[in-house]
Amino acid sequence: MTASSDKTRTPLAAIILAAGKGTRMDSDLPKVVHKVAGKPMVQWVIDAVREAGADRVILVVGHGASIVKNEIPNCEYVLQEPQLGTGHAVLVCKDALADFEGNILILGGDGPLLRPSTVHEMVALQEKSSASVIPDPTGYGRILRDEQNKFCAIIEHKNTTPEQLEIHEVYPSYAVFESNALWNCLDNLEPNTLTNEYYLTEVPRMLKETGKTVEVINSVAPEDILSINTPEQLNEVESFLLARNNSEAEQTA
Repeated sequence: MTASSDKTRTPLAAIILAAGKGTRMDSDLPKVVHKVAGKPMVQWVIDAVREAGADRVILVVGHGASIVKNEIPNCEYVLQEPQLGTGHAVLVCKDALADFEGNILILGGDGPLLRPSTVHEMVALQEKSSASVIPDPTGYGRILRDEQNKFCAIIEHKNTTPEQLEIHEVYPSYAVFESNALWNCLDNLEPNTLTNEYYLTEVPRMLKETGKTVEVINSVAPEDILSINTPEQLNEVESFLLARNNSEAEQTA
C-alpha cells in the first residue's frame, strides 16, 4: 500500500468475539485458545484481519479471560460480563472505540479459515457503496430478501420458520459496519423475546428500516466460513487449513 492510499483510506477496527465458554468442546479451556494447525484458533482470525489492514484489534473476552490474555498477546481486550448475546458483546466495546470513526469489522473468534482477501472484499464494497453494513452471505443465520431481491433482515437459525430453513443464503457471523451507524443501532437494540439476548443480527434490519444501505457480498468457498464448536469440527477445520497452507506453499515454491 502506498503512502498516499494510507492517507485516504477509511480507518478499520476489528472486534473479535471470544467470550464464550465453548461447552461442546468438552474442555476447561476457553474455546478460542484451542490449537488449530499449531496455534490458537483465534490467532488465525487476528492474523487475517491484521493482514487485511485493521488498525485496531479488540478481543472481547469473558470465560477464562486471563487464559485468553496470556495465550493471545498484543491485542486490546474488553471484558463482557455478563454475556448477553452478540449485540451486547459489541456494545461493551463502545467506550474503547469512543474516539474511533471509520469501519468496524465484527467477527467470531472461532472461524480460523477466514481469508484476508474476504475482509478486503467486504471493506472495499463498503467504501464503494457507502453501505452502513456489509454482511458476508455464507454462514448460518438466514438472509431474507423482498420481492425486488433487496436485503430485508437476518434471522437467527434458532428463530427461523420451517420455510425460512429452506433459504440457502446465510450469514457467517462477520460483517463490516460504519461506526456511527452501528452505535446508533446498538444503543436502541431490544433483547430477543425468546432468549432475552441482544442479537447483532438485528442491526442490519434496523439500518434498512431507517433508510441506510445494506449490501451483501458474493459467496465465498463454503469451507472458509466453518466455525468450531466441537472437537470433531476442530479436526475438520484443521484438515482444510493444512490442505490450504500446503497448496499455497506449493504455488509459491
